[in-house]
This record gives sequence, structure tokens and C-alpha cells, in this order.
Amino acid sequence: MEKIIKVGVGVYVYDKQNRLLLGLRKSPHGNGTWCPPGGHLEYGESFEQAASRETKEETNLDIAPADVEVVGVTNDFFSESGKHYVTVHLKAKVFSGEIKLCEPDKFAEWRWFDMDNLPENMFLPAAQFLVK
Repeated sequence: MEKIIKVGVGVYVYDKQNRLLLGLRKSPHGNGTWCPPGGHLEYGESFEQAASRETKEETNLDIAPADVEVVGVTNDFFSESGKHYVTVHLKAKVFSGEIKLCEPDKFAEWRWFDMDNLPENMFLPAAQFLVK
């Protein structure tokens, strides 16, 4: 099996109360952990375009690529699955729309969290980024 490093994006969406939007994962990769909206970078896409697209696909929220900024990068190796990602973390504080569970096969729910009360069971890239 060829070993491939993939590029992921994680989008840290904050509301007016500075709460962070996180989803509870249901997919086998990271099942039972919390993460921000995100996914894979597609060919030819900018980090900001990927952030906008993934957020819309997963949560129904609209974020303009111009309203997203890169805030960090992590190198994430998942020992249980042998997957390796370089994850680009982005921040968005401007969005529109209402949150919907658009991918119920991948997420159990979306919830806003106070920054001083984040869940302990975080998805590896988010855990590595948020402990910095």
C-alpha cells in the first residue's frame, strides 16, 4: 500500500459570543471525537475556498473565502489507521445562514462551545492545534 500524505482543512467558526462551532464525528475516522467543519483540500482549490466549501457542505453556513484566514498548520499522524495529514487551520468570524446537520452519516450534531469549556475528546488535528 502506497503511503500518501493528504492535506486537510479545519475551519474554526466563532459566533458573536466567541463560542466555537464543533461537530461530533460519526465516521470511522475519528468516531466519537469533536472537530470543527473541514475536510480535504481539492485539486486547484485555495485553503480559503476549501474552508468555505466544507463549511457549507457540513453545516449549511455560508462563509466567503475573503472572510477566512489561515491561523496554523499541524502534522497529524493517526497511528490507529496509518493515515497522515497536514492540516491547515483557518478561522472565520463572519458567516450567515442557519446551522443544519447536512451530513448525518458523518456527524451526530453541531454545537457551540465556550473556549474555556471545550470537550476533552477532540479530533487529533483540532487537539494538536488548540493546545498551542
